[in-house]
Amino acid sequence: MKRLFGWLVIFGLGTWFGAWMFRDVQPRNWLPVHGATVQSSSAELLGSLGSAAMQHAPGLIPGVVLETDKTIAMKYPIPWESKGHFVVVPKRDIRDVGTLAKGDEPYLIDAFAVIGRLVRQQGMKDYKVMTAGPDQQHVRYLHFHVVSSDVASALLDTLQVR
Repeated sequence: MKRLFGWLVIFGLGTWFGAWMFRDVQPRNWLPVHGATVQSSSAELLGSLGSAAMQHAPGLIPGVVLETDKTIAMKYPIPWESKGHFVVVPKRDIRDVGTLAKGDEPYLIDAFAVIGRLVRQQGMKDYKVMTAGPDQQHVRYLHFHVVSSDVASALLDTLQVR
């Protein structure tokens, strides 16, 4: 009986912690059903996890170079592409530009202010600021890439965007 009670307490604490972590995260369908098959969407799942981390545990995010109360800027997470490549992420869960809503404005303004600080801090003179639509994102969470021109050319070739 004690063992069952212990497992129930652990289950209850886990449920409470999960509810707390994901309380400000937009609902995402990361297990869509198409016909009779279930297809997972890693971009949606990563968006949910990224949103929870940005909002509730920003100290766990590696490579942070600038942070405000509304935005985090970090080195691009792939080491061989990180020189001259940064990712700027609002701490509010915004899936993409198409889902912008009232109340998102302060987070976007702050994100662009952080981009300006980052560009000045890094001494970048020839750079691009990019974002992608939902079907082109590996992580379904609004973020901006700030890249030097040589990195931008390689990245655009990879994304097949011009």
